[in-house]
Amino acid sequence: MVDLKTTNTIAKVETGENPDAILFEPTQSEVYAFNGGGKSATVIDAKTNKVVVTVPLSGKPEFAAADALGARVFCNIEDKSEVAVIDIKTHAVTASWPLAGGQDPTGMAFDAVHHRLFVGCGNKLMAMLDTDTGQVVAKVPIGAGVDACAFDETTQLAFASCGDGMITIAKEEGPNKLTVVQTLKTERGAKTMALDPKTHKIYLASAKYEPMPEQPAGGARQRPKMIAGSFKVLVYGME
Repeated sequence: MVDLKTTNTIAKVETGENPDAILFEPTQSEVYAFNGGGKSATVIDAKTNKVVVTVPLSGKPEFAAADALGARVFCNIEDKSEVAVIDIKTHAVTASWPLAGGQDPTGMAFDAVHHRLFVGCGNKLMAMLDTDTGQVVAKVPIGAGVDACAFDETTQLAFASCGDGMITIAKEEGPNKLTVVQTLKTERGAKTMALDPKTHKIYLASAKYEPMPEQPAGGARQRPKMIAGSFKVLVYGME
């Protein structure tokens, strides 16, 4: 926990194994840390910096989104190809929604007004779910290696940023209609994304990497090293 005014570390909180996505839920003033290796979510009281509970999950969690009005948190379960629904008051998993053809879900974004959830899947599609029923109501093709998703409430555009250097931009045209309106070429590996809802700009992290190292037989997979000084942020805006 870091004080943004002083940048001093206030506290350190133990989570489960390999925490990945972190989500702040404002209604309960709680922070959720989704533990990929631990197959759980650590819930932390943001006021006291104490762990409230550890929520067991059915598999490896990825990205998540909060539904304040519905008192729920949605979380992708990557290795089960489903979305877990957590009650923010009881911290219990109340439902698991299969993705009906979607596999290896990673990125997630939420349209709170129309009760629609956007999930980027590893088999090159974005699924739109009805959060009242948990059903997949529309799907569109996207690029390879999707990581992040974002939704712009003003423009009704959903974004899926992919490691192949493409962002698929789709418009929510109706309760059950999602249409691709643009495929934006970025840079290979630029898949971590953020959206500014005021300016409608999107930001992506990009860098150059050394060649893939030789992988040891039966050992842990090694990642290529980033070339020093190559990191940059790509900014895209609407015309």
